[in-house]
Amino acid sequence: MSEQRTEEAPRITLKQVAEAAGVSLATASYSLNDGGSVGQQTRERVKSVAQQLGYQPNASAKAMRTGRIGALGLVLPDLTNPFFPQLAQTVIAAARDAGFHVFLTDTLGSKETERQSIDALVRRGIDGLVWFPIDDRMPDLPDLRTTPTVVLDRALDGFDCVLADCEAGGRIAAAMLLRAGHRRFGMVSGPSAASSARQRAAGTRDALKRAGAELVWEVEAAFSSDLDADIVQALARRDVTAVVAGADLIAIGVIQQLGRLGIRVPQDVSVVGFDNIAWSDLCSPALSTIDMPIHEMGMEAMQMLQRRIAAPQEPRRRVVFDVTAVERASIAAPVSAAS
Repeated sequence: MSEQRTEEAPRITLKQVAEAAGVSLATASYSLNDGGSVGQQTRERVKSVAQQLGYQPNASAKAMRTGRIGALGLVLPDLTNPFFPQLAQTVIAAARDAGFHVFLTDTLGSKETERQSIDALVRRGIDGLVWFPIDDRMPDLPDLRTTPTVVLDRALDGFDCVLADCEAGGRIAAAMLLRAGHRRFGMVSGPSAASSARQRAAGTRDALKRAGAELVWEVEAAFSSDLDADIVQALARRDVTAVVAGADLIAIGVIQQLGRLGIRVPQDVSVVGFDNIAWSDLCSPALSTIDMPIHEMGMEAMQMLQRRIAAPQEPRRRVVFDVTAVERASIAAPVSAAS
């Protein structure tokens, strides 16, 4: 059996493109990078010749010349939560349109994995980072301060931030239930280590206090549909007619657990979530929730990052998006006062 070897074709160089197009090396470079003072016809001719020859730019050489590698980092806390794949698609598409590749990392809810992931990305020399932190605690990474970074959903000092008005969202969630006639509430808030979860809970408490309604109990949960025993015990008490959840995944877990307890939603207990993930319209009953403009927030984060890369010394910016109510089938008027 004979062995055949295929030799790799030599790489086409920029010099060869310039010679074939009959232009200088500088004109060829300007044309292919859409820069410099080059006529449109010349630019198009150079690009056509480069395509015919199969020219591929040398990414390493470009990185050495510009100080940029054409890649960004995207660090997210949990890709099993449908909120984050939606966000990732937006950021990756916007980055691609801007000419960047994206290194995506799921930190699995681990602060140590988060620290290691960011450190690895920074050491690779990424041009910028979009980061959705697990919570408000800063990892011990001095180099992060020198990397253009935009933080999502956490108000971290020293960084550009894109946020949603979570406190207003908590008030809106309570208002939906108050309008339906509910007076006795339970709340399953998100992790208190995250500022957005604290703000959502604070908004709900404020709205209930102003309305003279009773917050019978409050427990804390991870951003997950798997509920701890203390939450199950609170639901089993059957002493509320409405539950405000700190996230849609938590709300879906509440609906499932109420069903196991023989408590009907919304006939016996109404439930409201937060985020408006794709699953919220698919569960039974369809979940009333607070819509976070995920797409708009992801687009703003990319635009903000591009500005930061171009102008590292500009003042930090903080953009806060409004949230809105989405009323579905998980809310109904209470049939009678809870026992």
